[in-house]
Amino acid sequence: MYSSSPFIFSLLLLLSIPAIFYVAPRILPPKTLPAIPDLDEADDLALFRRATLSSSSSLRLPPPPSPPKIAFLFLTNSDLSFAPLWELFFRGHHRSFNLYIHLDPNSKLNYSLLTPSFVGRFIPAKATQRGSPTLISAARRLLAAALLDDPSNAFFALISQHCVPLHSFRIAYRTLFSSPRLPSHRRKSFIEIVAHEPNLMNRYVARGDGFMLPEIPFEDFRVGSQFFVLARRHAVAVVRDRRLWKKFRVPCLKAREDSCYPEEHYFPTLLSMQDSEGCTHYTLTRVNWTGSVGGHPHLYGPGEVTADLVRELRRSNSTYSYLFARKFAPACLEPLMRIAESVILRD
Repeated sequence: MYSSSPFIFSLLLLLSIPAIFYVAPRILPPKTLPAIPDLDEADDLALFRRATLSSSSSLRLPPPPSPPKIAFLFLTNSDLSFAPLWELFFRGHHRSFNLYIHLDPNSKLNYSLLTPSFVGRFIPAKATQRGSPTLISAARRLLAAALLDDPSNAFFALISQHCVPLHSFRIAYRTLFSSPRLPSHRRKSFIEIVAHEPNLMNRYVARGDGFMLPEIPFEDFRVGSQFFVLARRHAVAVVRDRRLWKKFRVPCLKAREDSCYPEEHYFPTLLSMQDSEGCTHYTLTRVNWTGSVGGHPHLYGPGEVTADLVRELRRSNSTYSYLFARKFAPACLEPLMRIAESVILRD
């Protein structure tokens, strides 16, 4: 009887090993933040291939007869509260822009708030989450949809539901196409690219020490605003990329969650490495980081909305004044509409 005990013990131990591997992940806390589902990644890859092939084919064709357009890419997970203000901004210029919306499918949208320019402009979307590469995927989806939709889309402006215009459409268009005869391969992208930032190393190792190597050495790692205006060739470069994406698609370590802002690094790093001279290194979207909390910028309330605030937000140390600004609370719509015609949209 006793002689069989070691055998039984060994057998039980052997049988328990699979159970440990099955139960442990359900008991122990995850080591990484949530990853992008494989099915979502496969869908995106097919979409990006179509957009890349379509754009490559269009390069061999004569330029489209219509004037170049701005593609406005709205990335949102809540109501588009400022649609009435944007509608005034777009008024009379519908031959010069296209609009695309990526709405998190887990969000509930009040469709009664949508104005005509926004109706029917939703693209197939996937779930997004702050601090994860899903925000990068959503922006790439918007770029791909706009590339496929209209070869006249020459610039691609990423906008959030909290963004508002600071100038008229006429000024925005003139800013981007300041040299209308400039060939498309020489148009610059308005994207912030910063090489030196105090916490850059912490962000670089958010997925683990040395994980970004060899594709992205630390000296090539960049940071910048999530919101940009890309020239068409750079939009194509983004949806075509596989090399850097295989690093950025990996979720950050849970222990380094406070340093995980992939959407602020992927686009500036990629374009800095591929065509730094073709980018302005500054954004056209103004954000106020004074008193930021939890990585969120200052949220303007209705009591702060004045003509002086708009004029202040326009000011920039770069070549051009800011065209857009964030982050505004939905309650700001009424005071913004009061000064829309007299201040914001007045040339």
